[in-house]
Amino acid sequence: MAAISATMVKELRDRTGLGMMDCKKALTAAGGDIEVAIEDLRKSSGMKAAKKAGRTAAEGVVAVRVAEDNSYAVMVEVNSETDFAARDTGFLAFVDLVADAAFAAKANDMAPIAAALVAEREALVQKIGENITPRRSVLVEGVNVGAYVHSTSKIGALVSMTAADAELAKDIAMHVTAVNPRVCSRDDMPAAELAKEEEIIKAQPDMAGKPDAIIEKMMVGRINKFLAENSLVEQPFVKNPDVKIGDLAKAAGAEVTSFVRLEVGEGIEVEETDFAAEVAAQLKG
Repeated sequence: MAAISATMVKELRDRTGLGMMDCKKALTAAGGDIEVAIEDLRKSSGMKAAKKAGRTAAEGVVAVRVAEDNSYAVMVEVNSETDFAARDTGFLAFVDLVADAAFAAKANDMAPIAAALVAEREALVQKIGENITPRRSVLVEGVNVGAYVHSTSKIGALVSMTAADAELAKDIAMHVTAVNPRVCSRDDMPAAELAKEEEIIKAQPDMAGKPDAIIEKMMVGRINKFLAENSLVEQPFVKNPDVKIGDLAKAAGAEVTSFVRLEVGEGIEVEETDFAAEVAAQLKG
C-alpha cells in the first residue's frame, strides 16, 4: 500500500473541500489512489454533506422582499464558504427560496425558515460541495418601508418612514448601505457606546493638563461630533452632501423611524489555519 503523504492529502482536500482526516481515511481505504478516493467519497456524499456543516460560511448574499403597499419588508442573509459558490445559480435559487419563505412568514428570525428548508439546503450542499447557511432574517414594518441591495449583493438595508414616498425610502436605504450609520438618531445611541467614546476622548493627549472646565467643553464638542457622524438623520445625504437625511425626509413631510443594515459575514470569525502544520500534526497522529 502506498504511503499517504501530506501532499496527497492536500491534493484531495483541494479537489473535494473535505477535512484532512476524511481525506486521509479515504486515501488509506483507496490504497493511495486519489481518483478512487474521490469516487468513494462521492458515493458517500450524503454523509459528507452533514459533516461539511461545521465549516465556516462567511461569504454569500443578502436579498430583500418588499410588500406591494410598502408596509413591510424582509431581508435575509444566506452564507456560503466562497464567493465563487455565492454566484452559483443553484445557490441563488436557494436564496430566492429562503427570501420568499421569510417574506411569506414575515420572519424576524431565520431559525424556523432554515428548519423548513433543511432538505433543499442539504441537496445544495451535496451538489456544490460547500457549507450553506441561511443565517439571518429581519423584518421592518411601517407606513413606508424602502429597501436597497448593493450591486454586489453583499450589503442591504431596509428603512421605515412615516409618509409614503417609495423612491425616497429607497434612496435613504442606499445611503445606509454606503455610510453605515450606527443609530437612527442620537437618542438611540446605547449608553455603553457613549461611555466608551467618552473614555476614549478623555484619554487623548490634548486633554492632559487642561482645566476641568476646558476638558468638559472639549468633551461636549467631540461627543456631539461623534453623535452627528453616527446618527442617520444627521448625516449628509450621499447623493447631495448639502442636505442632511433628517431634512431630506422632513421636506417630503416624513420622518425616518428605523433602519436595518446587513452586511454578508459581519460578526463571523473566519479561522486562519497554517495548513502545512495542521496536515503534519494530523498525519503524525
